[in-house]
Amino acid sequence: MSQESDDLGMAMVVLERLEKERLPRALDLKAKVDAGECLDDMDIAFLERVFADGEDAKPFLARHPEYKELSARVAKLYEDITTRALANEKAQPDS
Repeated sequence: MSQESDDLGMAMVVLERLEKERLPRALDLKAKVDAGECLDDMDIAFLERVFADGEDAKPFLARHPEYKELSARVAKLYEDITTRALANEKAQPDS
């Protein structure tokens, strides 16, 4: 298979995963932290997987700048989640 067809397959898988799994879960986490809650171990494990996948996707994104805006918007969502989660943790009386 060529790099182009590999990339097309990867884009399809990543976009489907984003639509059906990652984005709904991220929006749930955003609502959770916006409500003042802290992330649990499963939430943190999810974010760790997302960040690892993001690192793995860097070469693909370098080859396909057309996904740059989408990638930046998704990264901003995860940044907002983690920033708010950290603030919530710091606000806990036992921390």
